[in-house]
Amino acid sequence: MTDPTNSTLSVAAILKESAERLPDAIAVVVGDTQFSYSELWDQARGYAGALRAQGVKPGDPVAILIPNVADFPRAYYGILSLGGIVAPIHALLKADEIEYVLRDSGSTLLICAAPLLAEGAKGAAQAGVPVLSVLAPEPVDGIPQLEKLAAETDPIGTYVPRQPNDTATILYTSGTTGKPKGAEGSHFAIVEQTNTLLLNTFDLRADDVVLGCLPLFHTFGQTCTLNTGFRVGAKIVMLPRFDGESALRSLIDHECTIMMGVPTMYIALLEAAKKTSDRPKLRYAVSGGSSLPLAVIERFRAEFGVEIYEGYGLTETSPVASFNHVGRPPRAGSIGQAIWGVDVEIARADVEESIELQPVGELGEIVIRGHNLMKGYLHLPEESAKAVVDGWFRTGDLGTKDEDGYLWIVDRKKDMILRNGYNVYPREVEEVLIGHPLVSTAAVFGVAHETHGQEIMACVVLTPGADVAGETLASYAQEKLANYKYPRRIEIVESLPLGPSGKVLKRELVAKYEAVAAS
Repeated sequence: MTDPTNSTLSVAAILKESAERLPDAIAVVVGDTQFSYSELWDQARGYAGALRAQGVKPGDPVAILIPNVADFPRAYYGILSLGGIVAPIHALLKADEIEYVLRDSGSTLLICAAPLLAEGAKGAAQAGVPVLSVLAPEPVDGIPQLEKLAAETDPIGTYVPRQPNDTATILYTSGTTGKPKGAEGSHFAIVEQTNTLLLNTFDLRADDVVLGCLPLFHTFGQTCTLNTGFRVGAKIVMLPRFDGESALRSLIDHECTIMMGVPTMYIALLEAAKKTSDRPKLRYAVSGGSSLPLAVIERFRAEFGVEIYEGYGLTETSPVASFNHVGRPPRAGSIGQAIWGVDVEIARADVEESIELQPVGELGEIVIRGHNLMKGYLHLPEESAKAVVDGWFRTGDLGTKDEDGYLWIVDRKKDMILRNGYNVYPREVEEVLIGHPLVSTAAVFGVAHETHGQEIMACVVLTPGADVAGETLASYAQEKLANYKYPRRIEIVESLPLGPSGKVLKRELVAKYEAVAAS
């Protein structure tokens, strides 16, 4: 009988296997440059050799601060092939935030892209962590160049095998309250998620071209675009910095067949489409990260002629838990059905110490269990115990499940507004506002109020060239919503604050406008 403790697995096998199966196929395109699978695997092994010479050992965390360029997969798979742990850092963090991630993850080294060295090197110095640069045409402040070290060092032969439950990645959550938490992802969870997405969820083929505009430091881009794309042998067109016009041009010029993005990206694409009659040759699109307004789904279908398949997941679930499976008609507004091997149910939201599942159709907290769960939060056993109860991960999202197993998100539990004792779910109000022809996107949130407990407020971004008063939009919402639901105050803004995954940071809006009210 085989001893399960002797079984081995590595996320690095994803790139190695595709390099052997499809050596000449193009893996990555960045601007005018491209790399085949065999070239990328050779470069990743070269980076691993250089890191080994720098003292990186199996089990060592190594942080990477790199945008969506070929050096991200080189470093990512290089670290993993050496048996190390990847700790990606959000590309817009400042030095003190970078220092926190380096210290908390226990990273022994930081690999930093040259354009990000100003904050990266400062944060690393504060944490006492050495730095290697990539994308530097010449040495900066004496920081060694990883490319040069790799050229001077023998590459490793192949990846170092790991046990399935060994940690592969430490991904930091957005930190909606307090400091960000490092979710530990195992080799098994990531590989199983990748295979499940290919076999039962997406329709992704080796001849597909995927737009890689999702940030690769985030779980959505890392798992769904990078790992799943490489597992099947697809071509990934990387976009180092997202904007609607550049993304649309890339979709068209590279003849992309698959688009993966968050709602704000789809809104930006719709705005960019107003400036050109050219359209990409998409087969379908995938959305996640936050709820996609129905109006955006309908506009995208009308403009681009394809469906957006919406899914749901979190950093702690590797990330996909449910999806409108490609091959089945998507149900607009639903986050789909649970993916293979994963259970997604609705539990009582007011009971924290145990999981009490709700019957079909009842509102409650979305809970998840399955092969995709994180190992836990690094160094935070109490937080891990609160998050995973009776084997179920408590998401903090409120939703329902219908008789066909389709899930529907109502809102974040913490975002719910309580006005005069009535529950108001921001997403419902946002759907109404975004349905207005002059509104591009909106964020609805509650601010403290002496009489009502909380008052409903909205920040709205208009379509380019539009001019409409907040009072007019409030009247529009009042016509479509119960009196206790419509926003009494609407601010017209140029943009909304976004987190690393493209989610609107409502806590920043609440803090800003409550401070204004207090003054």
